[in-house]
Amino acid sequence: MKLALYATPPQPCAYLPKRQSCSLFVDPQCKIDNQIYSRLIQKGFRRSGEHIYRPYCHECDDCIPLRIPVREFIPRRIQKRIWKRNRDLETHPRAARYDEEHFQLYQRYLHIRHQGSEMADPVPEEYLTFLTSSWSETWFYEFRANGDLVAVTVADRVDTGLSAVYTFFDPAHAARSPGAYAILWLIGETKRLGLSWLYLGYWIAECRKMSYKSLYRPFEIYRNGGWQPGERSPQEKNTHVSNR
Repeated sequence: MKLALYATPPQPCAYLPKRQSCSLFVDPQCKIDNQIYSRLIQKGFRRSGEHIYRPYCHECDDCIPLRIPVREFIPRRIQKRIWKRNRDLETHPRAARYDEEHFQLYQRYLHIRHQGSEMADPVPEEYLTFLTSSWSETWFYEFRANGDLVAVTVADRVDTGLSAVYTFFDPAHAARSPGAYAILWLIGETKRLGLSWLYLGYWIAECRKMSYKSLYRPFEIYRNGGWQPGERSPQEKNTHVSNR
């Protein structure tokens, strides 16, 4: 199947200062299903709501698709501690539909973690438009402690693995490192499902908000038309684990 692709005009980069960014989008009029998306994600694409895109900057290639080969994953000492810290959590998979409790948690999370950004003060329609699509196999995984909702991680299931979409959590539980725990849990769930990779989206070594992804090792990056073993950059080697 042939897909039409469109490039966006340059605009200020949301991650690296003083840079311009462009994206390559699949034509929204194309009929997409989960099988087609499964093929595109292996080519470095990713979805945001219904839209499938890939960075397409003319003077920069620092946004690098990254995935974890889950059968080879070896947790670091701090990741073992995070896992142990959260061993009391119960996980419940939920269908990708509106849930008032989830939305209230999402609002609290954005109010603290992204105050003043364009994501702040969302309405339910924006929330669902961002996290879900009509054609993806999307799941909302709840993490609860004694019945209380601590965090929700959203992931798509594709042919070769799971793709982490977004994680939001109760700021009162930040000491648990819920974002890091969610990735560790998704690695385990991908392996349990008999799938090969956890796709973490785009790694940007020079951006603290996006550099943490290479702390889950080994990892692979998409370069020059194929996946290859990745190595941390000198700028990123001292990065600490952080939440999404």
